[in-house]
Amino acid sequence: MLGFLKGDPKKKLQKAYEDKLAKALHAQRNGDLRTHGTLMEEAEKIYAEIQALEKRE
Repeated sequence: MLGFLKGDPKKKLQKAYEDKLAKALHAQRNGDLRTHGTLMEEAEKIYAEIQALEKRE
């Protein structure tokens, strides 16, 4: 009944994914490749979760 009040988990994951990519881009531009690699790995995990949610729909 109040399902419209629930946040969309896909939107939340998409926002987190975009934030990780932006942080990774800044790390790469600053020459911090170790942080860039870590952030990209985390972004890939979030992207995999997004893909799993899309398959369920």
